[in-house]
Amino acid sequence: MTALLTSAAGIISLLDESHHNVKAFALTKLNTIVNEFWPEIADSITKIEVIFEDTSFPDDNRQLAALLASKVYYHLGSFPDSLHYALGAGPLFDLTQRNEYVETILAKCLDSYIKSCIAAWPNSPNDRDVDPRLKAIVERMFDQCFQDKQFKQALGIALETRRMDMFRRTISLSENQTEMLAYAFRVAMTLIGQREFRDEILRSLVGLYSGLPNPDYINMCQCLIFLDNAEEAANLLKKLSSGDEESKLMAYQIAFDLYESATQAFLGRVLAHLKVIAAPYIQQASTEEKESSKGPEEQDQEMKEEPTEVKPSKSETVVSEEGKKHYEQLIQILSGEVSLALHLQFLIRSNKSDLAILKQTKDVVRVSICHTGTVIANAFMHSGTTSDQFLRENLDWLSRATNWAKFTATASLGVIHRGHEKEAMNLMNTYLPRESGSTSGYSEGGALYALGLIHANHGTGITNYLLTQLKDGSNEMIRHGGCLGLGLAAMGSGKMEVYEALKSNLYQDDAVTGEAAGIAMGLVMLGSMNEKAIDDMVAYATETQHEKILRGLALGISFLVFGRLENADVLIERLLKDKDALLRRAGVLSVAMAYCGTAANSAIQKLLKVAVSDTNDDVRRAAVIGLGFLLFRTPEQCPSVVSLLAESYNPHVRYGAALAIGIACAGTGSKEAIALIEPLTQDPVNYVRQGALMASAMLCIQQTEVQCPKVKEFRALYSKVLNDKHDDVMAKFGAILAQGIIDGGGRNVTVTLSSRTGHVWLQGAVGMLLFTHYWYWFPMSLCLGLSFAPSCIIAVNKNLEVGYFLFLKKIFLF
Repeated sequence: MTALLTSAAGIISLLDESHHNVKAFALTKLNTIVNEFWPEIADSITKIEVIFEDTSFPDDNRQLAALLASKVYYHLGSFPDSLHYALGAGPLFDLTQRNEYVETILAKCLDSYIKSCIAAWPNSPNDRDVDPRLKAIVERMFDQCFQDKQFKQALGIALETRRMDMFRRTISLSENQTEMLAYAFRVAMTLIGQREFRDEILRSLVGLYSGLPNPDYINMCQCLIFLDNAEEAANLLKKLSSGDEESKLMAYQIAFDLYESATQAFLGRVLAHLKVIAAPYIQQASTEEKESSKGPEEQDQEMKEEPTEVKPSKSETVVSEEGKKHYEQLIQILSGEVSLALHLQFLIRSNKSDLAILKQTKDVVRVSICHTGTVIANAFMHSGTTSDQFLRENLDWLSRATNWAKFTATASLGVIHRGHEKEAMNLMNTYLPRESGSTSGYSEGGALYALGLIHANHGTGITNYLLTQLKDGSNEMIRHGGCLGLGLAAMGSGKMEVYEALKSNLYQDDAVTGEAAGIAMGLVMLGSMNEKAIDDMVAYATETQHEKILRGLALGISFLVFGRLENADVLIERLLKDKDALLRRAGVLSVAMAYCGTAANSAIQKLLKVAVSDTNDDVRRAAVIGLGFLLFRTPEQCPSVVSLLAESYNPHVRYGAALAIGIACAGTGSKEAIALIEPLTQDPVNYVRQGALMASAMLCIQQTEVQCPKVKEFRALYSKVLNDKHDDVMAKFGAILAQGIIDGGGRNVTVTLSSRTGHVWLQGAVGMLLFTHYWYWFPMSLCLGLSFAPSCIIAVNKNLEVGYFLFLKKIFLF
């Protein structure tokens, strides 16, 4: 019969013996019972520490003493001491054991190593920065992951510890490198919040993709966009263009992705490189065309003059013709001509707008604000369809619009004809400024704004015209429309000539022109963090006395830091600490743009702090709306983040919560989001109801009554609010816009801030932020049209022609 051990005192007493073997025996026995008798062993911890520090003891005994001391300190809750002795235990600290002690010490070990690596980054930590024993344990963790084939876990550790050598090794050792590269790319784009480190990861990914026999060119291209490496993107297109038929088709697909995801400045550099690469093909093909056009006598004469000339063979002629056609089509795709034409064709052909809704709204409204709202709703409803039937059938009603309402009505044509660039000048010719004759300028300014909306983010062909009209502008209305149109058309182009022209309009210190100029300056320098632009705009914002100019500059400054992550933190902190509420609002909007789509905890905390503590309602409202921009790629998180804000005592915060939900959860039909929005549609404050009605339309856009039963109820609610004579005008304005949003683009578009590849869609994010500015200036509501994306899948063949497809549906009977 085996006696149960009830005390460790006898074994502990052996530690006082003089013989090393006896002490070693005691340590071995204590190590097996430490989990039960650690309170007794803790009283003699100093004896165990003395053995560890005694160099006369054999190393294996000293390591055993360190392991025992580590376990005792672990049970005492002293984790730093436990980690210190675990490092001294060497190989006796077994990483393969799956118990609470090992996992806790490993976590502490990793935390300590990560802290040291981050402090030393971008340099590798040396022995002075990191304990070599700590590094050895981390290396053993990597080896254990490789042995257990836990490659994703190893990749996570490599990224946390900034170990790019292990990052590359993990991917190269994995069984499926393509899958691991895709996983690494997703992690880099969604979880890494530091821009410089993310760029380092993306550079490594590009190198790893290049080494694969069949690279994932789509993700490789996305890496190059975020690295702003236009030359490499052009070389990638060249490489694919010189390959087989499938490679050429891949080049087309990458060109479509580039147009959708990249800025105008990036695309311009890619096109410049590509035209240099394509020049020999086009030149050779052109030479052959000239040769074939010559008569027999001319060819004979040249044969006599140059008898040694070798004519290209028939196969070479075919190759050069094919090469010319391929590069011409590639340049067409990159210039946006193909995408715009295909989307325009889809929206025109599939238009399902219900004019009866607009006619009913027109007959009900009796106030000028609602008149403007109906014009805007019509623009949303027919966005990109080129259908201005409602306006043409109601010209008398439309003529009631005066002053800035006329400006908005004219500009609404830009939303209706969005993308119809070839006919833009003909369509707007009636309204554009004339050289002779004096006019009020409202229609002319609206027409210039409309041209900007038609050519938004694709304004190479119209920029010079808008620049000329801005310089020649005779009144503030024309200059206002010219600034907005120019900013939209030259979005992200970084053209200094355009920027300087806008700055000169800003410095006129005219409130109306200055507001538009401040917004447009930010649009032109979108995401550039241009130091000169930042200094100019912040300096003028601190000097001007015009609130309108300050509000425009607040938007403009936020556009400058678009997607810049931690690089914008210094500017953001400076703005958030300013005494002027409008500059604090600029700081809040800058957080929303700099961290757009990242769901970064630090950014969310900043906005939440401002939302509950700032003394100005405008700043608090902007902070809550900003949460929608941060969380739109993880819409399931937004309702839980803003749920308490939606119940705030402050109506501005409730309004912001409604719009934040609409922005983040647009097009999802989320039940949790709808549950928060529904009470706000019955809020006692009119502008909260306005925001909730528009947010409900964003939520339910492209949702059928089967997918989301609430759609029918919301449509009935819009009609009820409009027909209620006693309801407030502001709520009615929200209901009118909601009707336009939910049926946007002939019921063929959705509101989104994400691109098809899952990343931030620059144009959509910019359009949505400009839309939120309607609170101060109704014409800005038209910019929501920039966030409309056609809900279609378009497939083309190698000739860029749309084919015919047969879809088969499988029906399962149970």
